[in-house]
Amino acid sequence: MGTSRRHFLATMAGTGLAVAGGAQLATLLGGCSSGSPVSEPSAPVATFAPPDPSVPWWMQGVFAPVDVETTSTELEVVGSLPPELHGTFVRNGSNPAHGPSTHWFLGDGMVHGVRLEGGQARSYRNRWVRTPILAAGGGLTSAGVPGGPNNQSNVSVLHHGGRLLSLGEVGYPFELDPETLDTVGPYDFDSRLTTAMTAHPKVDPTTGELHFFGYGFFPPYLTYHVASPDGTLRLSQEVDIGRPAMMHDFAVTDRDVVFWDLPVIFDLDAATSGSGMPFAWRPEAGARVGVMPLGGPTSAIRWVEVEPCFVYHSANAHREGDTVVVDVCRLPSAMTATTDTRPSRVERWRIDTSGPQLRLDAETLSDNRMDLPTIDRRLTGRAYRHGWYAEVASDGPDGSQFPGIAHLDSGTGQLERWAPGPWLAAGEAVLAPTGAGEAEGHLLAFTTDRSTMRSSLVVLDPLDVAAGPVAEVRLPARVPVGFHGAWIPDEPTALAP
Repeated sequence: MGTSRRHFLATMAGTGLAVAGGAQLATLLGGCSSGSPVSEPSAPVATFAPPDPSVPWWMQGVFAPVDVETTSTELEVVGSLPPELHGTFVRNGSNPAHGPSTHWFLGDGMVHGVRLEGGQARSYRNRWVRTPILAAGGGLTSAGVPGGPNNQSNVSVLHHGGRLLSLGEVGYPFELDPETLDTVGPYDFDSRLTTAMTAHPKVDPTTGELHFFGYGFFPPYLTYHVASPDGTLRLSQEVDIGRPAMMHDFAVTDRDVVFWDLPVIFDLDAATSGSGMPFAWRPEAGARVGVMPLGGPTSAIRWVEVEPCFVYHSANAHREGDTVVVDVCRLPSAMTATTDTRPSRVERWRIDTSGPQLRLDAETLSDNRMDLPTIDRRLTGRAYRHGWYAEVASDGPDGSQFPGIAHLDSGTGQLERWAPGPWLAAGEAVLAPTGAGEAEGHLLAFTTDRSTMRSSLVVLDPLDVAAGPVAEVRLPARVPVGFHGAWIPDEPTALAP
């Protein structure tokens, strides 16, 4: 590309634009129980104001940021919280602290947490992630060149090696206190991490090792990392891709790492053209999928060319003999002017590794428009059956929205939907395992009622999402529609062999 770091910083500071820090919605987005069942969504008590076209959609309605950090131990519960839920549900998202952000991706990170214990909702709290950018009071470049601690840490959370980490797109994670959610500080694996860390790392359920990567605007463009179960970074190897491509997620099996090198390319001209992001869709640059051994070496990666497309998120991957199977949310393009209207689908890639050349065949698992996939994470990299997705729509009451939660049974192909109606905005659903079998547990998700702007934590049956919530924890503060979360159990529940 030949772009200097100084030119990058000057250009980005001048435009107020910066690299994405999350998954784009349009491409996808203690009280005791009362003992009463959760009712169907009631008729709204007041109509909400229509969206203001002069205000960015991510700065109004259910997406609008909140400006107060709240701590509450007085939570109303409707229905019966499962008594076996002992832990904390934490979710990250974009919450600009100093005026409007230039993109939904570019707000300051804010984590929201609800503590559940013995059938009670013990507490709710929300906290900004204390980054240098938050302290500087500006955009992504206000604290210097994006990268390292200079990122907004607004995409996801991870609990590994005894640490709770807030993860962003272009820099180091930030360690959080797991009880208070207060920021401890940037975490660089005892100075071993010298690149960014993806917001979508994978924990191998057998070894406990953490596999992740970081991509960069400048060489090295892609680096693969492995951390031991105790959090010690033990391996970092460059993957030679030869260009600064946006890579939000990847996949692993018990033997493989799968990367997709797709044609969304870092481009400063795009940042100044009004698109809002320093990336551009360049299908002529080509697209490919690579497979390499789990744990390296990265020099052993093999690639297969594919039709240009874009994938923000994978659901999971596994091995079937010589075939690597990867389930992804596939988009025909990204970073274009038609992001709100393009179709998407859940696609299964079968990558034959038996010959001298890889071969990839694709099949559609569902053409229902949805993204933000989650699974029973105890089956990361293994054969699985059940996945949960946030549905995506562009024709909601305030434009783009997550209108419901879907369960896709990849064994039968059956799709089941919880569609709570236009008044309720949902988001990513995370499984809290409480039994020894796949999907034995409870789904947790934040929702917001557009008519009252009241947010809740809802609990769903993973295998009967259409029935709606079995319990609802009404929260004292609104939770803006956000990105990715995690269930942090007091004691992990093992999966049966």
